[in-house]
Amino acid sequence: MIVFFTDQQRWDTIGLHGNPLDLTPNLDRAAKSGTHLFNSFTPQPLCGPARSCLQTGLYATTTGCYRNGIPLPREATTLAHNFRNADYDTGYIGKWHLAGAEPVPEAERGGYQYWLASNVIEFTSEAYRTVVYDEDDEPVRLPGYRVDALTDAAIRYVDSHQDRPFFLFLSLLEPHHQNQTDSYPAPAGYAERYAGRWMPPDLAELGGSAPEHLAGYCGQIKRIDEAFGRLLEALESLGLRENTVFVFASDHGNHFKTRNDEYKRSPHESSIRVPIVLLGPGFEGAGRVEQLVSLLDLPPTLLDAAGLPVPDEMQGRSVLPLLEGEREGWPEEVFVQISESQVGRAIRTRRWKYCVVAPEADPKEDPFAERYVEDGLYDLESDPYELHNLTGLRSHRDVADTLKRHLIARMVEIGEPNPIVEPPSSIASTT
Repeated sequence: MIVFFTDQQRWDTIGLHGNPLDLTPNLDRAAKSGTHLFNSFTPQPLCGPARSCLQTGLYATTTGCYRNGIPLPREATTLAHNFRNADYDTGYIGKWHLAGAEPVPEAERGGYQYWLASNVIEFTSEAYRTVVYDEDDEPVRLPGYRVDALTDAAIRYVDSHQDRPFFLFLSLLEPHHQNQTDSYPAPAGYAERYAGRWMPPDLAELGGSAPEHLAGYCGQIKRIDEAFGRLLEALESLGLRENTVFVFASDHGNHFKTRNDEYKRSPHESSIRVPIVLLGPGFEGAGRVEQLVSLLDLPPTLLDAAGLPVPDEMQGRSVLPLLEGEREGWPEEVFVQISESQVGRAIRTRRWKYCVVAPEADPKEDPFAERYVEDGLYDLESDPYELHNLTGLRSHRDVADTLKRHLIARMVEIGEPNPIVEPPSSIASTT
């Protein structure tokens, strides 16, 4: 069982979502033979909270990790604990972002046995200077471009653990920016391939930092896809390809400073929609799955695929029944929590996006609120890149009221207070 996890990768960077730059030929080819979750979303568009969701199968407000800088509770049950209890070896390589110290204390490693990671790898390393820590808290300098350095370490892990069941979580930093320089350092010569080429419609319309950063971002993704291909080839060469479940996913997207003054922390597709592809036993030949899926659904899916019990407390559900045609009862929407830039909530259906924000709440201190105001309504059928906010239009009041009921129900269902949700102060005309 391998999770190949990227950081800040938009859904529309892959060819199967229409990207014309040929950034992900290996992933596209693998997805066609496996399972592509076409409509997949993060429950929290921020590094630490999204990772807490994926490790535990719980919403960020349930774990308490609703913003960056809050360590995962030491008593939390993670994927590593579940697989260790089933006699799997467990390993973690790369970025963790769920601890309170660097190096990460053993008690804050989520139960993983093998450890070659940093809590916040963007501060312990650079594109061509990868430094992580081992189980003894000793720094380890890995050679090569950071994507390659971490992937090479994963290949070494697989090679040395091929005789026993293992669960490996490979967590890359790319295509996240390098914080200290606010840049997207691609491998030498890669950014130049994509300068001045295709730009997603939201970035072409809204600008942001995309003219400066998109080429490097695309170069990073190209190298990620090459590394993904190398890891698949390593499995093939070791005879492990057919009995390894392999997941490709990302924690959140990237709106390039078009929706606020940084890169995520917003309810827009560019922040919350992510690529997810599953390969291996149980996932071969399923093709494109249209149902709306959350990262929260991956933990129960992985346990289910391994034949292990799914803990009742997990707040997602396995997608395996979807692949067998059992679609009755599958949610018609995904629910998203937002922190740090706002205390916000959103619900996303096949056609609609409905967003609310708590104006009196502190985005860095309040996990939720009791009063919200409508802030966004988008018709994704006619406006997939969310360039026309319909909030407040009288013509869409019935739609907003229906979505509001669904949103409140989801909030209450996961343990949040039953909130008041008010319309915006100014009501626009039908035009």
